[in-house]
Amino acid sequence: MIPNPSNNREISVPSIKAVIFDLDGVIVSTDEYHYQAWKKLADTEGIYFDKDINHRLRGVSRMESLEILLKASNKQYSEEQKLELAARKNFIYRELLKNITPDDILPEVNTLLYGLRKKRIKMAIGSSSRNSKIILENIGLGSFFDAVIDGNMIKKSKPDPEVFVKASAKLRIPVKQCLVIEDAVSGISAALAAGMKVVAVGYGAEDKRAHKAIKDLSAITVEEILDFN
Repeated sequence: MIPNPSNNREISVPSIKAVIFDLDGVIVSTDEYHYQAWKKLADTEGIYFDKDINHRLRGVSRMESLEILLKASNKQYSEEQKLELAARKNFIYRELLKNITPDDILPEVNTLLYGLRKKRIKMAIGSSSRNSKIILENIGLGSFFDAVIDGNMIKKSKPDPEVFVKASAKLRIPVKQCLVIEDAVSGISAALAAGMKVVAVGYGAEDKRAHKAIKDLSAITVEEILDFN
C-alpha cells in the first residue's frame, strides 16, 4: 500500500507482477505421451516400467528420468548408450506430440491467461522440458508468453531454481514479485529456492510447502493472484 497525497487514502499496489507457469501438468497434460514414450523404450530394453514409476519423473530432466528408469535394469550402460536411449525416447515423444492440439489445454487455463493479460501481468513458461516450444506451438500458444525458459536454456533442472530465476530476469520482474504455478514437487522446491510464492496444482497440491493448493486453474482467479501476499 502507498499513500495517495490527494486524499490521504491508500492505493493498493499488486504484490505480484508476474506469473510463471510450469508447462506439463499446468497448461497442458503430456503425461500420457511421456508414459507411452518411456514405456516403449523400456519394453525394447526389457526393463520394467509402469505409471507409478512414470509419476516419479514429473518435473525431472530427461537424463535424470532415464537414470530412474535404468535402476530397474541389470545391465550397465555407458554414457554414450544413455545419450542414445534419451535421444530415442525423445524421438518417440516428439512423434506422439504431433497429436496434441488446443483441445488438450487444461480446464480454465485460457480464462486465467487472458484475464492476466487484460491486467497487464507479465507471464512466462518455466519448464525443464526441451520440447516446450513445439508443445506451445501445437496448442496455439507459441507467441503468447512474454518469456519461455525451458530445458534448452538451463544447466540445472528443477529442483534447482535456475529456470525460475532466469524467467524472472527475462521478464525484468524481481523474484519476490513473481508467483509460480507448479504441479510437481521438484518444481515447488525450485520456486521456493528462488524466493517466489507458489501455487500448487494437481499432483503438487499435496505438498504442504506451497502457499496455496488447488485442484486445477478453475480454482483460482486473477484477483486472488493479484492480492497474493
